[in-house]
Amino acid sequence: MFSKKVEKNMDIDSLFGENIKFTGKVEGKGNLRIDGIIEGDIEYEGDVIIGETGRVKGNIRCDNTSLSGTVEGNIVVKGKLTIHPTGKLIGDVEISTLIIHENAFFEGHCKMNKGKTKKDIKEVKETHKELG
Repeated sequence: MFSKKVEKNMDIDSLFGENIKFTGKVEGKGNLRIDGIIEGDIEYEGDVIIGETGRVKGNIRCDNTSLSGTVEGNIVVKGKLTIHPTGKLIGDVEISTLIIHENAFFEGHCKMNKGKTKKDIKEVKETHKELG
């Protein structure tokens, strides 16, 4: 699709520009940059970058997320979520690493899975069921 270099020489494979509004589910691979508006869920095998003008109303599942715009929905990433000073997140997160810069906004719950495997998480849930 598009090849645009951005922060830290990261290649962008797909781009939703400022003048685009999309409604529906977004799925794909590679690195995705959003500067427009998406109303729907995003499932991406790669990184999702939301620019200052980017707006997402839906859930995001990907490898890493860099947020400078606004997200109203839950975010699940395998790696790192970075909320920059202009970033605003209203929703829950499930991540390994969380970075929130000064003046960023986050309202929701955070679940950290650093170092946990699916097996570890399943065992913890089973233990909680037995105790409760």
